[in-house]
Amino acid sequence: MYRHLERRLAQHVRDFVERAYQLELSKIVIEQPPKVELGEYALPLAFELAKRLRQAPRKIAEEIVNGIGPLAGFEKLELAGAGYINARLQRAQLARALAADENPKAEVPAGKILVEHSSINPNKAAHIGHLRNAILGDTFVRLLLFAGREVDVQNYIDNTGAQVADVVVGFLVIEKKSRAEIEELIRQPRFDFYCWDLYARVSQWYVEDKQNLEIRLQTLHRIEQGSNETAAIAELISTAVLRRHLETMTRLDIEYDFLPRESEILHLHFWDAAFSKLKAAGVLFFEDGGKNRGCWVMRRGNASAAGEPNQDQSQDDQKVIVRSNGTVGYVGKDIAYHMWKFGVLGRDFGYRKFYRYANQRECWVSTTVGALDHPHFGDVAAIYNVIDARQAEAQTAVIDALRGLGYNQQADHYTHFSYEMVALTPGCAAELGYQLSDEDKGRPYIEVSGRKGFGVKADDLIDRLIVSAKQEVDARHPELTEAERQMTATQIGVGALRYFMLKFTKQSVIAFDFKEALSFEGETGPYAQYAVVRATNIFRKGGYDPDHFSPAGLDFAKYLQGDHGDEIWELWLAAAKTSALIDQCIATTEPAYLAKHAFQLGQLFNTFYHRHNILNEPDEGRKQFLLVTTAVARRELIRVLAVMGIKVPSVM
Repeated sequence: MYRHLERRLAQHVRDFVERAYQLELSKIVIEQPPKVELGEYALPLAFELAKRLRQAPRKIAEEIVNGIGPLAGFEKLELAGAGYINARLQRAQLARALAADENPKAEVPAGKILVEHSSINPNKAAHIGHLRNAILGDTFVRLLLFAGREVDVQNYIDNTGAQVADVVVGFLVIEKKSRAEIEELIRQPRFDFYCWDLYARVSQWYVEDKQNLEIRLQTLHRIEQGSNETAAIAELISTAVLRRHLETMTRLDIEYDFLPRESEILHLHFWDAAFSKLKAAGVLFFEDGGKNRGCWVMRRGNASAAGEPNQDQSQDDQKVIVRSNGTVGYVGKDIAYHMWKFGVLGRDFGYRKFYRYANQRECWVSTTVGALDHPHFGDVAAIYNVIDARQAEAQTAVIDALRGLGYNQQADHYTHFSYEMVALTPGCAAELGYQLSDEDKGRPYIEVSGRKGFGVKADDLIDRLIVSAKQEVDARHPELTEAERQMTATQIGVGALRYFMLKFTKQSVIAFDFKEALSFEGETGPYAQYAVVRATNIFRKGGYDPDHFSPAGLDFAKYLQGDHGDEIWELWLAAAKTSALIDQCIATTEPAYLAKHAFQLGQLFNTFYHRHNILNEPDEGRKQFLLVTTAVARRELIRVLAVMGIKVPSVM
C-alpha cells in the first residue's frame, strides 16, 4: 500500500511540474522524513529544479505546495526547511485499508524468470557455503513469486567435472571398491558424508604424489566420453549424492523445478551448436601463436569485435574457451547452457521425473531421451544466477559471448547474483571439534575447505541448531508432546539459520556463530518469530481470531492523533511497507533489506506490546484499536517471514 501511494504521489508531482514548468521528469526522488510526525514522504525535488529554473529551492517548493491541488489518500503537502516538500497521508484511510488487507495490484511484467541456485557439485555432502547460496536463491524466488512473477527454479548439476572424477578415483583406485560395493554404500544413510571424507583423502593423495593427477585426468576423460564402466559408476555416485542434496535442502523448504546436468550438455551436443554460432559470428577465433597456441579464444570484455584480433593485443586479454587438446572449458559449456536458457540455441534437453516433494511437486532432471509430456523449461525473459563472487569473470565472459552473438536484449536481462563466502568464528570452529592454533584463535573468522575436509556439513549444522533449540523448548514447554517440541525446535532452528544467512548483505563475508544465530534477542530469526508468538498469545488469551479480526465502525483517526498516535502510527507505517521492501529487494537483488524489515517490525511491535496493556484496556474502542494494530503487525510479520522461508512456531 505504501508503494502504491508513493507512485501516486510521484505521478501527481510529475504531471504538475510538466504543466507548471514545461519540464518532463523521468524520475521523482521520494525519501522518508527523519521523524514520522513530519509526514510519510519527503521530496527534495525543488533542489533539482532550482538549477534548471534558476530560482531558490524554497520558492519552487512553495509554488508546488500551493498549486498542486488535492491528492487522493493524502492529507496535505507541506513546505519544510530550505526547500523540502513533506507529504502527509490520511492516516485513518491507510489504516482502514491495511486492516482490510487491501493492496492494489501493480502491473506485472510479462515473461518467465529463471533463477539458478545451489548448483552443488554432486561429489560429497553440501556444506555451510552451499547453504548461503541456496537460501539466497530460494528467498529470491519467493520474492519474485510474491511480486506475481512466473519463475523456473533450476539447480545446475556438474556431474562430469573434476570433483566427481576425484571421488570416482577414491572409490576405484584408493579403496578399490567394486560397483556392487559402492551400490551397497549408497544404500546406507548419508552416503554423501562418506564421500566427504573420501574426497579429502583423494585431495591429500594428489598432494603426496603429483603423478597421481594423471589418473584424475584419465578418469575425467572417461567420464566425459560416456558409455563405459567408469562413466556408469560416476553416474551412480553423482545421482546418489544429488538425491542427498535434495533431501538436505528439503529440510529448509527449498525446492527445484529442473536439474539440468552437464552430461546432457555434452551428449546432446549443446556445445557443438553453440561453437558453430560463436565461430560464425567471430566471437571465437583460433590462436596460432603464443601461449594460447592451438586454442579457440575470445576477447575479454569485447566479445562483439569480429574478425582478426589486433596483433598488439596481449594474450592475457584472451579467454580460452576450447583448449589446444580439443576439450571445451567450463565457460564454453556455460555459454551453450545460457543460450538454451534464453531459447536461442536451437536444441533442447530430454526430461524425466526425478524427485517428488511432500507437496507432490515434481522435480525434473535432464536426460538424453525423456518423457514426451513435460513442463516447458528454458526460453525465458530474464535470468538470475546465484553464484559466488569468485565466478564473476566467468559470468562476464558468458554475457560478452551473448552480446557478441547479437543477443543484447538477453544479455541485458542476465544478472549475476553475486555473494561472498561463509566462514566460521573461531568459537564455532572449536565447538565443532576442530583444533585451532593460537593464530587461528585470534582471527575474525576461519575459512572452510572441502578439499581439506575442514568445514561444516549442511546436515550437521541443521542438526546442531535443532538440538540446541530443542533444549530450550524442552525447558520452556514440558507440557507439549515430544512431536510438538521437535516440530517447534525444527522451526526455530531452521528459522535461525535462514535469517542468519539473509541478514548480511551479499557482499559481506559471513562468520557463522551458533549462539548469535539462535539468540532470542537482537537481529535474529527467533526474535522475529517470538514477536509473532507474542501477538498470537494476545488473541488466544482474549478469545479472538487474529486472522479475521476487523472491528466494524472503528474510528481510526481518533487513535492516530497526537504523540501517542505518532508512536503507534510508526508501527502501522512499517507494516504498510512490505510490498515496497519486496520491490526494493528484487530491484537490488538484495534480500538483506527484507531481513532488516522483519527485525524493525519485530522491534516496533515489541515496543508497542510493552507500552500497552492491550487486553486490560478499559476503553473498549481503544482496546479494539490496539487489537487491530496487533493483528496487522502480526499478519505482516508472518508474511515477511514466509517470503524469507521462515515458519512461525505456535510457542517459543
